[in-house]
Amino acid sequence: MTAVPVPYRVVARWAETPDTVTLRLEPVGEALPAFAPGQFAMVWAFGRGEIPLSASAIPTTGGLAHTVRGVGAVSEGLQDARVGDVLGLRGPYGTGWELEKAVGHDLVVVAGGIGLAPLRPLIRHAEADPKPYGRLNVLVGARTPADLMAKIETRRWRTAYTGVTVDRPDSCWKGHVGVVTALLNEARFTPESTTAFVCGPEPMIRATARDLCHRGVPADRVRVSLERNMRCATGHCGHCQLGPLLLCRDGPVVTWAQAQPLLNAREL
Repeated sequence: MTAVPVPYRVVARWAETPDTVTLRLEPVGEALPAFAPGQFAMVWAFGRGEIPLSASAIPTTGGLAHTVRGVGAVSEGLQDARVGDVLGLRGPYGTGWELEKAVGHDLVVVAGGIGLAPLRPLIRHAEADPKPYGRLNVLVGARTPADLMAKIETRRWRTAYTGVTVDRPDSCWKGHVGVVTALLNEARFTPESTTAFVCGPEPMIRATARDLCHRGVPADRVRVSLERNMRCATGHCGHCQLGPLLLCRDGPVVTWAQAQPLLNAREL
């Protein structure tokens, strides 16, 4: 990995939701080292700055891509990027989902909103090569039908169970309504031999991890991706500190056994 941004060109761009786009990128020159599912890059919008973005696709599962929602000056600059524009990338950084440690286990993947983006490479990998694993379950939640990502791809995944739910349905919605944890009642997995992967808003992560553990999934087999204010991505500035963890270095993916006592500590 490098501390100097490497130029990457936008070669494809598509809208995931009204305020979220995915950018597929190719290196202008030499490419960065390979990303593992769950790792992130610092993505630079020239003239604005850089932000951390997990890879929402990697070259082995659809080419390197990042998904971004415009919520600030940098993310809006990235969201406005068009095909042919050049961005800066440095990385890869952080820990991945470590799917290789789930061999022989049922898989439960739970995503909330844009949290599906860093989980998509993992789902694609497990779906393309299912033999090492047990049953694959994908549970997706969003605020409204318009906020659902990957609507077509979700229907194509070959899984034991794919469930989609929204908090606030519109007049055309015919699917589940409610929190994503309710879908666990329909998922097909054996808790004591399951590995779970969870990404989304922090309240959703807490509720999902607790429900999985209550059902018998070991806490060290529930892997969650946490967000904090990452600046340097190398563990030096301390902006992403969560207790003893520097999430740019020790995360963003950690086990629930690691995360639970830290997230329970008030104002940590």
